[in-house]
Amino acid sequence: MITFRHILCPTDFSELSAHATHFAVSLADKYRADLDVLHVVDEAYQYWPAMGPEGLPVGPPVEEVVNNARTQLARWIEQYCANTPKAVTGEVVAGRPFLEIVRYARENSIDLIVLGTHGRSGLTHVLLGSVTERVVRKAHCPVLTVRHPDVKFEMP
Repeated sequence: MITFRHILCPTDFSELSAHATHFAVSLADKYRADLDVLHVVDEAYQYWPAMGPEGLPVGPPVEEVVNNARTQLARWIEQYCANTPKAVTGEVVAGRPFLEIVRYARENSIDLIVLGTHGRSGLTHVLLGSVTERVVRKAHCPVLTVRHPDVKFEMP
C-alpha cells in the first residue's frame, strides 16, 4: 500500500502554486501526513537586470527579501493550509530553487513533493528552464506535478 507521511509543497506564491497547494493539503488530509511548505528566494534575482561578469546587485539584500518572504509564507499557510489535520511547517531559504527543493526534501525525509507546473514548451521552456522538471529529475522521492486547469497544453 502506498502511503505518504511527509509531504513537501514548494510555492512561489503564484495562482499556480495555490492550485498545487490545494492538492498537497488534500493529500495531507487523506494520509494524515505532515505538510511542509517551502519558498525559495532565488539569489540570482539580484543580477537578472545586470547579467555579465560586472553585474552588480540591483535589488535589496537577500536577507531583506527572505524576511519579507517569511511574512508572505505565514499568510500563505494561514490562507491555503488551514484545513490540514496536523501543523504545517513553513520554511524560507535562499539559493537555486530546484537545488534547495531537492535538498530540503532529502534532509527532511519527504515522501512526496507536490509542485505546480506552467506546462511551458518550446522557446519559452528553453529560455526560462523549468524548476519543476529539474526537481522531477533529481528528487529522491515521487513528485506530483499539478497544472492549473486554465493553462492550456501547447504542442511543441
